[in-house]
Amino acid sequence: MASNLKFIVDNNVGKLAKWLRMMGYDTLFFNGHDDSELVAAALAEDRVVLTRDTRIMERRVVTNRRLKAMLIQSDQPEEQKKQVIEALNLNPRLKPFTICLECNQPLVARDKQEVKDLVPPYVFQTQNQYMECPVCHRIYWQGTHWRAMTRELKKFSGGSTE
Repeated sequence: MASNLKFIVDNNVGKLAKWLRMMGYDTLFFNGHDDSELVAAALAEDRVVLTRDTRIMERRVVTNRRLKAMLIQSDQPEEQKKQVIEALNLNPRLKPFTICLECNQPLVARDKQEVKDLVPPYVFQTQNQYMECPVCHRIYWQGTHWRAMTRELKKFSGGSTE
């Protein structure tokens, strides 16, 4: 399975960024309007471009395979995830929940006492494991959202989520 791939996701398939990050893949979200900037960033950082923009796919750097890019067929996020996972042989359980869903930074484990004043009281009482983004300082724990995302990833991994 491809574990060392890095991605850059065009804004026309933006939900893919969050799901790829959730799986543990380094994924930039490109929200600019100049395709040349997206292409330059992808080339500079050896990233795979994921887009629905056919003009990007027609660029020489893509057609001569200097830049790997994938044209996403569907506008439905579920189908987009399926296409990317299958076509690139991705492991949906590579390193789940190790990258900040918002800013793409590796998460850092935090002791329970370190987050006492940063999470809701109920969460503090019921959870023991926490992760924090060192950049945006968002705190993550294995609550109901985590369980829902784990179930979603399980659909694509065809097996255990552990």
